[in-house]
Amino acid sequence: MTTLYVDADACPVKSEVERVATRLEIPVVLVCNGGIRPSRNPLVSLRVVAEGPDVADKWIADHCGPGDVVVTADIPLADRCLKAGSHVLQHDGQILTLSNIGGRLATRDLMQDIRAADPFHQGGGRAFSQADRSRFLQSLDRLARLALKHG
Repeated sequence: MTTLYVDADACPVKSEVERVATRLEIPVVLVCNGGIRPSRNPLVSLRVVAEGPDVADKWIADHCGPGDVVVTADIPLADRCLKAGSHVLQHDGQILTLSNIGGRLATRDLMQDIRAADPFHQGGGRAFSQADRSRFLQSLDRLARLALKHG
């Protein structure tokens, strides 16, 4: 059975996930370290894990599998989920696959090295836009339908 797993700490699209899941009748598991209000939607469950680095990521990676959809901005988690057979979607609507995750991992590692080498680096990601939200909704709907069809 298809499940939507959401790396919910700092996730800007939780309400969009719930909307798509409700329409398609897919269970959702929001995984976080706490601080998120539980949904009244019976399809949405909240899994609070212990605090600590990558505890939520480990829980998601251990529970997702073929036919599931994982929503995360965490590239190493995305890699693990893809290898487990899940579909992976970033908050901005970008679909990650086994064929594009290697480049994303390399870019992440390079940027991490650049930030570590330059303590004055003021970089950061671009702001989350309405276009990102719209692209996310379209991509999630497409991935969820694909997962239901083949899951």
